[in-house]
Amino acid sequence: MEAPLLNDILIIFGLSIATLYVCHKLNLSIIVGFLFTGVLVGPYGLGLIDAVEEVELLAEIGIIFLLFSIGVELSIKDLWKMKRVVFLGGFLQVAITAAVTSIASLELGYSYNEAVFLGFLISLSSTAIVLKILQTRAELHSLHGKNILSILLFQDVIVVAMIVVTPILAGTGETGIGAILQILAMAFAIILLVIVASRWIVPYLLFQITKTRNPELFMLSIIVICLSVALLTASIGLSLALGAFLAGLIISESEYSHQALGNILPFRDIFLSFFFVSVGMLLDVGFFLERPFLIIFVAILVMLAKSFIAGFVSSMMGYPMRTSVLTGIALSQVGEFSFILSKFGLDAGLLDVHTYQIFLDISIFTMAATSVAIAISPRVADLVAKLPIPPILKNGLSSNKLSFLPDKNVQLKGHLIIVGFGFNGRTVAKAAKAAGIPYVVIESNPQSVRDGLEAGHRIFYGDASQESVLEHASINTAKVMVIGISDAPATRRITWMARSMNPNIHIIARTRYLQEVEPLYELGANEVIPEEFETSVEIFVRLLRRYLIPEDQIKQFIADVRSDSYEMLRSLSSEPISLADMQFDIPNVDIVSLRVPLGSEVVGKTLKDLDLRHKFGVTVLAIRRGLDVITSPDGDTKLLEGDILVLMGKHEKLEQFGDLFVNVDDN
Repeated sequence: MEAPLLNDILIIFGLSIATLYVCHKLNLSIIVGFLFTGVLVGPYGLGLIDAVEEVELLAEIGIIFLLFSIGVELSIKDLWKMKRVVFLGGFLQVAITAAVTSIASLELGYSYNEAVFLGFLISLSSTAIVLKILQTRAELHSLHGKNILSILLFQDVIVVAMIVVTPILAGTGETGIGAILQILAMAFAIILLVIVASRWIVPYLLFQITKTRNPELFMLSIIVICLSVALLTASIGLSLALGAFLAGLIISESEYSHQALGNILPFRDIFLSFFFVSVGMLLDVGFFLERPFLIIFVAILVMLAKSFIAGFVSSMMGYPMRTSVLTGIALSQVGEFSFILSKFGLDAGLLDVHTYQIFLDISIFTMAATSVAIAISPRVADLVAKLPIPPILKNGLSSNKLSFLPDKNVQLKGHLIIVGFGFNGRTVAKAAKAAGIPYVVIESNPQSVRDGLEAGHRIFYGDASQESVLEHASINTAKVMVIGISDAPATRRITWMARSMNPNIHIIARTRYLQEVEPLYELGANEVIPEEFETSVEIFVRLLRRYLIPEDQIKQFIADVRSDSYEMLRSLSSEPISLADMQFDIPNVDIVSLRVPLGSEVVGKTLKDLDLRHKFGVTVLAIRRGLDVITSPDGDTKLLEGDILVLMGKHEKLEQFGDLFVNVDDN
């Protein structure tokens, strides 16, 4: 029996394994790998696929699941917290990019509707590629990382509206007053549907289903909800993708959203791979080879234009030049949602085959170049910062409204400079304020500066990687600098600049990963605290306590590790003695380890002489003497200096017993 679809799926997945492996080695996105797979198996490549229509159907399902997952992941509460950057910054980036692209397209001879649609396509960036790279570089929580995420969130939402508008631009949808009223009526009905379904209908249905504790039933229910709402919107003239997005939005505010997303992700990833393969199948390699310089030139022009626009918008939002440059370069590519939107435009007749081929070539080139562009973006930002740019542009276009610079007439001396007003920065500032230590905070997020000023902190707006900003903070007379930001390249630059401007300042830098420690020391940091290491130390300390290692030995271990530049485990015995089996849970009963101190009155006495059980209600379970362990010691066992007693008793009794011993918990 022949099974052409099954044969095609096997070919696609088999080639995908090879191409994805090569992309991984070349540090390229998996999306590029799937697109290249489509090129190989498509009619312009090796022509290995027969069931082209079936593959496109699977791709359509992938789009449905993708929009559904976006709806599920979309938290209206989180969007509202970042509303200024998401809605204003995101809107400006999309609107300006679309407008510039539309004007350029009109000049090239495209019709008004076609030009607007091309503006839609170019305005979107790749959420999957950018967030993956930022996560790998540990920059997702940096200032520019949060800014990039906010703009990408808006793009992910606005693409749904673009899909709805596409038939109208193509002339296949109704226009005029009646059509507008009809759209408004449908919008009202959709909003009402989302509110009613998300508050009452879906939560009740899913609650009844989850009571069965049947995961298969829950998974099928989620898929049915997704497809049902998608078909409902399609039946009233809207797209399947919009319905899938609304279905996800309905579930997103319920307590079942995380489980629903976990169930749908495998299906989304599998079917979405078919979508990118189907796009690659339409890519004509011969078309690119006929005009490679033109396509590469236009692709570079697109990346430069998008970088400039996104950077300009970030500057308008109040971000400094460095953050704006990093944001702009990260958003310079054409994204995966543009592929989805382009398929709608191709089907609706807004794109001809020639334009579609140019768009595919440009998009793939920009996506492939993204990792390289982001890698060099810190150096580009440093070069831009050195240009003779007006301060209002370097510090952000809204910085003239932020009177956050300290009074130049007030001379700080011997003070603390805190870079960053996130969780770490706020904690250090509060501690310095309580201890009466003079300090000043440098923060490049305007809203954080406002919050800091309202809380009474000495904080001003600026980019600490710029020499002029450090001068405003009186870097030459400062005693200590604490760098608490999440941006690794910026931390390195600030460390180097602070050391060059003040050779005597003590620099304490925080970083996320151990690999950043050595470079920061080389640049002049006195102390580097990696979160990755401190977390591992805390885990190991708790582990040692479970193994009843005395607290003084644990503290010595921590001191040795930190003083030896994080050479872990040096002070531990190579033959540890495990007493973990003795640790168990008894209500109101503790098991602790106490060391017999030098000169204690119990030294030389036997357990019988001490009569611990009768006087204190404490039982000696074991005595650790060097590497030996005396289990169930009898009454004639004498205690020696340095013995570690493993004791069991009620908490309050053990506290009373601590007068005879040095309780390691109090050391």
